[in-house]
Amino acid sequence: MTLSRRGVLGLAGAVGAAGAVAGAAPAARAAAPGAAPGSAGSAGSAGSAGTPGTPGTAGTPGTAGTAAAPAPERVLTGCERLAAGGYAELAGQRVGVVTNPTGITADARHLVDVLHADPRVDLVAVFGPEHGFRGSAQAGGSEGTGRDPATGLPVYDTYDTGGQRLADLFTAAGIDTVVFDIQDVGARFYTYVWTLYDCMRAAALAGKAVVVLDRPNPVGGRRAAGPVLERPYASFVGREPIALAHGMTAAELALLFNGEFLGSRPVRLRTVPMTGWRRASFYGSTGLPWVPPSPNMPTPDTALAYAGTCLFEGTTLSEGRGTTTPFEVVGAEGVDRRWAEAANGLGLPGVWFRETWFTPSFSKHAGKLCGGVRLIVHDREAFDPVRAGIGLLVTARRVWSGFGWRADHWIDRLTGSDRVRTLVDAGAGVEEIAGDWAAGLARFAAVREEYLLYP
Repeated sequence: MTLSRRGVLGLAGAVGAAGAVAGAAPAARAAAPGAAPGSAGSAGSAGSAGTPGTPGTAGTPGTAGTAAAPAPERVLTGCERLAAGGYAELAGQRVGVVTNPTGITADARHLVDVLHADPRVDLVAVFGPEHGFRGSAQAGGSEGTGRDPATGLPVYDTYDTGGQRLADLFTAAGIDTVVFDIQDVGARFYTYVWTLYDCMRAAALAGKAVVVLDRPNPVGGRRAAGPVLERPYASFVGREPIALAHGMTAAELALLFNGEFLGSRPVRLRTVPMTGWRRASFYGSTGLPWVPPSPNMPTPDTALAYAGTCLFEGTTLSEGRGTTTPFEVVGAEGVDRRWAEAANGLGLPGVWFRETWFTPSFSKHAGKLCGGVRLIVHDREAFDPVRAGIGLLVTARRVWSGFGWRADHWIDRLTGSDRVRTLVDAGAGVEEIAGDWAAGLARFAAVREEYLLYP
């Protein structure tokens, strides 16, 4: 496999022996997603007429007296296409699944229950990420290790576990193949993509294979946005230099991780892509049920704002945790209408900022009345959440004397360097700050193109 842009982007690692990534040639991966790149000889036949999960009737019924518009094609996820292919990717292997409540079929059955009940699959273990296999833990927590009461399978806690320790866990669990199926939200600091990365590295160390079952990026995949992480600022909210809003799916990221970051030890990787998904699609057009990927990600609208407003985790203001609309509202005690006025004065496309009031039930400013801003996205295609988040940081600092960063400079981990923080402190505007990351983003975008699976 040739990765012509690695030297340009400065990403680490060289590709290993030929064949380490099934179907990984960039030209092949650029083919239509129905061809199941990276799934040679198995799921490639999935998604044909008559397979489970035929396109449904998602959409708004037509107006009375007029012909109803044809229902859009429903997206078939990787897990559905794996089933339609008779689980050929898993034949003869002892399987461990990395998943959470989002790992479901179109009729809301959980992947673990489905695989456990099917005699064609030897499922022996489950691995839970941040928030846990059942999704009950808050941010920065997990559920620990135990047994799934429905299946009796052992459930291992993988939160922020990697390297040889995770490799040893895979060996102790007695698995041959790690299956990853979790709904992502498209932001670098959402930790599930780094659980995937850690699992890939550990599987390579342990001599295991990885199969990634793909799901939509709920905010679309038209473009990448925001700053690219600098290596000295790597953490579990960003292991490697990708853009803050990466515009990729889990399977695409897995291919990029394997080609760019795993060096001389790429994992034996297979992907099972979706059918029916397009890069311009938002989640509401997929026909799929939404299951909150984490306790503070209740709707696809939350995901739309998240890449920008989660930056407020790095400040003394509330990012809306403890409300019914986390990441759609931000604020603090003492903030008044001047913030919304200043933010609207920026003229950012696709979004309005409305004065709002809220009282968080937990997290920052719990039990206290906060003034702040509510984001109202009126044009999803024009909206850039990262610029919106930067605009809110810039205007909050200008109009509210209580603005401050977290003492640990967590904002630097979220943005991937100290540049955003220092520029905001210096009084820079949105365009100046975005211009600072433009060159790095362009380099990432060029490499990203080589790993995209969908039109």
